[in-house]
Parts: sequence; C-alpha cells; structure tokens
Amino acid sequence: MQVTPLVWIITIAVTIAFFVYEFFAHVRKPHEPTIGESARWSAFYIGLALLFGVGIGVVSGWTYGGEYFAGYLTEKALSIDNLFVFLLVMSAFAVPKAYQQKVLMIGIIIALILRGAFIAVGATLIENLSWIFYLFGALLLFLAWRQAFSNHESDPANGRFMRFARRHLPVTDEYHEDRLITRIDGKRFVTPMFLTIIAIGFIDLIFAVDSIPAIYGLTSEAYIVFTANAFALMGLRQLFFLIGGLLERLVYLSQGLAVILAFIGVKLVFHALHVNELPFINGGHPVEWVPEIPIWFSLLFIGATITAATIASLAKTRGSRADAASDKKEVHS
Repeated sequence: MQVTPLVWIITIAVTIAFFVYEFFAHVRKPHEPTIGESARWSAFYIGLALLFGVGIGVVSGWTYGGEYFAGYLTEKALSIDNLFVFLLVMSAFAVPKAYQQKVLMIGIIIALILRGAFIAVGATLIENLSWIFYLFGALLLFLAWRQAFSNHESDPANGRFMRFARRHLPVTDEYHEDRLITRIDGKRFVTPMFLTIIAIGFIDLIFAVDSIPAIYGLTSEAYIVFTANAFALMGLRQLFFLIGGLLERLVYLSQGLAVILAFIGVKLVFHALHVNELPFINGGHPVEWVPEIPIWFSLLFIGATITAATIASLAKTRGSRADAASDKKEVHS
C-alpha cells in the first residue's frame, strides 16, 4: 500500500480539523447533549468510517479494505470498553453532566495522541525487528487473560496514582464550573476536573497498550492502523451519551474482547513463525507449515464475537431485570 507524505499530511490535518470543530461547535459551551443530537452525530461518524473503508478497498484493493474494517471493528469495540471505564471515572469523581463532554473530548484527544505515538513506534519495530511479532502475540494473550477476568469494579478516584496526585497537588473539594485550575484567596488550586483528566489520561495510556498490538495483528500498514484508530475515536463522545445506559448492560463485553485479543494474539504468533529469524526456533528459518489466518476470516470472527457478546449481554441483563421486577412485585403483593 503506497501512502505518500502528502496523503499523511492531509489525513492528519482533516482529523485535527474534525476535533477542532467538535470542540468549538459542541464542547466549548457546557451542556448535556440530547439523545437526538448524539444519535445524529454517532450515525454520521460511523457512516464516514464505513465510507472511508470502502474508499480504501476501491483505491488500494479489498485486502487492505478488509484489514481496515477488521481493525476498525476491533478498535471500536475496545473504545466502547474504554467508555465503560470513563463512565466509572466520571462517576467516581462525580463529574456534573454538563461538564462530561469536556472530559470526554480531552480524554479522546489524549487517546489519539498516545495511540499515534504507539503507532509510530510499532511501525518502526515491525520494520526492523521481525521477532517483535512474538512479543506482541504474547502481550495480547496476557491482556486477553486479564480482560477475561477484569470486572471494572476498582475505584479510579482512589487508586494509587490518584492518591499520589492528591498528596502533591492542592485540590479543591468542589467543581468550579469546568475550570481545571482556580484561584482561591490568591492561591492556585487544581479542581476535581483536573484530577479527572489525569485519571482519564492514565487510563488512555493503559488502553493504548491493548489497542496498538491488537490492530498490528490485523495489518502491518501504519496508515490503516492510524485511520482505523482515528475513526474509532471520532464520535465516541456522542456514543457515550447515546448508549450510556446500555454500557452497564454489556456484561459480557470484556469476555468478548478477551476472545478477540486472544485470537489476534494467536494470529500474531502464527505470523511470527512465518517470518521467523530467531536461531533457536526452526534453526532461524520460517515455519511454513503453520497456517496463515486470512483477513476475511479475521473480519468474520471479530464481527461474530462482538455480535455474540452483545446479544448474550442483553439477554442476560433482560433476564436479570425481569427477575428483579418479579421479586419486587411479590414483595409489594
């Protein structure tokens, strides 16, 4: 896939322009978005992402188009899981609804910057060190195990990192509108809003470790990695307000993501064996009998896993709600 420096510059400039527009059109004035506003913009960004994928398929071939769609689906699913943790953070810090847009916007921008840095590092490692695929594969298998048994129940506001920040920073007890820093009696204080942003940024760093090796297991093209990540993050703010209640019902999302990460981890190990240069594995020669997992199968597997996790989650929570409603009715009767 040939991507000229001009295409890179235009892509990055357009991405920045979208986020600048988002800030001045929607985030600058604190307010809680309506369901209609969130639905329209979510549909717009998802449609734009799909249209871009079709463009890649038409211009560069459907192998690359398939890699983009598989990467976009994976990154979108990981981003939704990221949203769940954002929800926990904002609940722990009691961020007022009107200011949550600003927190999300800053968090998403931090995520894009961190992922951009990880993408550049990943591309350099892949180009110069073929054995890095073994490392990425092992990392994803470990992250899959951790994801499968994570319950998102820790309190981000009282973690070790936040306790350290509170000990070393003068923090106010209350929010001062959406300001990060305020002045009281001539002395500067950071607000809970500032601590929330720090927590979100720290979480973004952790999620970038999951995200970038995962998509490099689906494509080696840095341009596809970047655009899939950018489109997955675009519209995430609106999606948060659109499916805020639904997030708590996706009880099997972590398990579904664990399956996807494990699958990509195995795919990476298989690819590492195909390009093997380590002298203690097969004498430093490629292991050709190991199957290569085609991108069409990866796309189908990822889509099916996300669908199954969503359906199972909604069925589980619907049953739990029905049982709770039945118990409540019996108590009243």
